[in-house]
Amino acid sequence: MKKINYLLLFLVISIISCQSGRVKDENAGNKNQKSAPVLVNENIRTRIDSALKSMVQSGKIAGVSALIYEKDKEVYYKAFGFADREAKTEMDRNTAVRIYSMTKPITGTALMQLFEKGAFELDDPLSKYAPEFADMKVFAGVDDAGNIKTEPVHRPITIRDLTRHTAGFAGEEHPVLGELVKKADALNKTNTLSEMAKKLSSLPLAFQPGEEWGYGVSVDVQAYLVELLSGKAFDEYIKENILDPLGMENTAYVPIDFKKLAAVYQMGDDRQLKRIPDEQANVFNRQSWPLKPGGWGLTSTLDDYMNFARMLLNDGRFNNTEILKEETVKLMSTNQLAESVTERMWLPTKGQVGFGIDFAVRIDPPMTAEENNGVVGEFFWDGAASTLFWVDPKNEITAVFFVQKLPFDGELHKIFRDAVYGKFDDLK
Repeated sequence: MKKINYLLLFLVISIISCQSGRVKDENAGNKNQKSAPVLVNENIRTRIDSALKSMVQSGKIAGVSALIYEKDKEVYYKAFGFADREAKTEMDRNTAVRIYSMTKPITGTALMQLFEKGAFELDDPLSKYAPEFADMKVFAGVDDAGNIKTEPVHRPITIRDLTRHTAGFAGEEHPVLGELVKKADALNKTNTLSEMAKKLSSLPLAFQPGEEWGYGVSVDVQAYLVELLSGKAFDEYIKENILDPLGMENTAYVPIDFKKLAAVYQMGDDRQLKRIPDEQANVFNRQSWPLKPGGWGLTSTLDDYMNFARMLLNDGRFNNTEILKEETVKLMSTNQLAESVTERMWLPTKGQVGFGIDFAVRIDPPMTAEENNGVVGEFFWDGAASTLFWVDPKNEITAVFFVQKLPFDGELHKIFRDAVYGKFDDLK
């Protein structure tokens, strides 16, 4: 009889242990188990309110919205001002905005899903999968007659180069190659990604692969790779494998509801905010074009993009759906730039950062009061119309900040970050 009782006790303990293990497995990567104190309290919420209101009242922007999650709970949401100032349409939670370069981390996620499946290695040559990028030439100055000189690449462009912006592609701002870039018009909305790649590969690189950080079309080439490796159109791939699983039903190249798309405003020389005409602001998003860029072009809402950010914070999982593996998110959020890469365009304006896979990675705390506040280990990116998101693993925070202002206004990000984290002296 005692043996039976011991056997029953053993079975009960085993069942409880298994159930506990399953709960632990299901919560793997969920950082809510930490005991870090809550950062965004009532005082901080009041401070954020004041900061966002001041942006609108000062005339810097027409409207703003912000959403913050901490420890997997919503701790802040507010919207101020207008999505459409002329129509008096208020900015709200369902307002859609053009996220521009905040498209890039979504593209990087798509590419790294294929990496997890063994479709490529990060240090594989790009030409292994896209032969048009074989035998690339690099700009080497001009001769006495003003003709462009080139030299062979020291090594091929790798896929890692694409993800960290060290591939060497020239932009229109290049003092010599700029005219060639404009003439090639690789990112014309009537091009397919394949046509884009063919035109891009015909141009000399601005620098040797791996030697500089040069922001540009690398992520559009990533989108082309996703098509090549998956056998699916890029927009179809991200919809099936990222947007739909994350419930990002309002994220698309062509807005689901155009009435909810915010207007775009520009600061004039007279320091007055002026609306960019809709026909200009919506030239890409008004209809589906052959080009589905990986580096820009998507429109989204606060909650949609927050779902994406929360997935990254939770080690690639969201609502029991795995988008990425934990080790992949760690790889993406780890600095990939060697110290030898000293030429970094405007990346240093983002603060003490390196660059991971399709977003900046904070490697040191701010050194001056003028820098953007943030926590070491944070990863983030922003968009041309001054949108921003970040993931702060230390405090278990994800933040999304939406405005529609051109040109890019980093001061808005400074104000918002100071409101969340405190001013520079508070971080020391």
